[in-house]
Amino acid sequence: MFTGLIEELGTIEAIEARGAGRRIRVGASAVLADARVGDSLSIDGCCLTLVERDARGFAVEAVPETLARTTLGDRVSGDRVNLERALRVDQRLGGHLVQGHVDGVGVVRAVAAEGEGSRLTLDFPGALARFVAEKGSLAVDGVSLTVAREITGGCEIALIPHTLQHTTAGGYGPGRRVNLEVDLVARYLARLLDESGASRRTT
Repeated sequence: MFTGLIEELGTIEAIEARGAGRRIRVGASAVLADARVGDSLSIDGCCLTLVERDARGFAVEAVPETLARTTLGDRVSGDRVNLERALRVDQRLGGHLVQGHVDGVGVVRAVAAEGEGSRLTLDFPGALARFVAEKGSLAVDGVSLTVAREITGGCEIALIPHTLQHTTAGGYGPGRRVNLEVDLVARYLARLLDESGASRRTT
């Protein structure tokens, strides 16, 4: 479990094909403070397991399922990625509950300057629309963000200067694919409502 508060921008140093999967080497420092092999790390919103670490970075392995359902398959050496360690039970929950399980891939429609920040317009798969609400939470590449406005086929998000400076959002442009994870509470509420509706129809 994660909070969506990015701790560090890492840099992909190498990508090695492993059958249909990939071994990804990431240069980092802050997230290594107490990291051990076997720990979970969020990389651009994807929960992955450390399989190797040293003083300069770490390696993870992405299986074909992960590559097919996220943007990790788009990444190349030199790309920056958002990094976050798993949440400890004694930490403040400053963002929102993020599992690191990507629900879908969105596409940046536009980025426009807005004061000292930016307004991000995202398109996302239609199946995610029921989980996205104005003022609700949405994890974009692992970053906990608040939906400013719902629009046809997507949403708008107001990005503050801190987010632009300390996450990959500062480099977004039209056509960029991003990992999306909807709010955990919204997902389970929808599931309960679906099951309740199905139960009423069968009684």
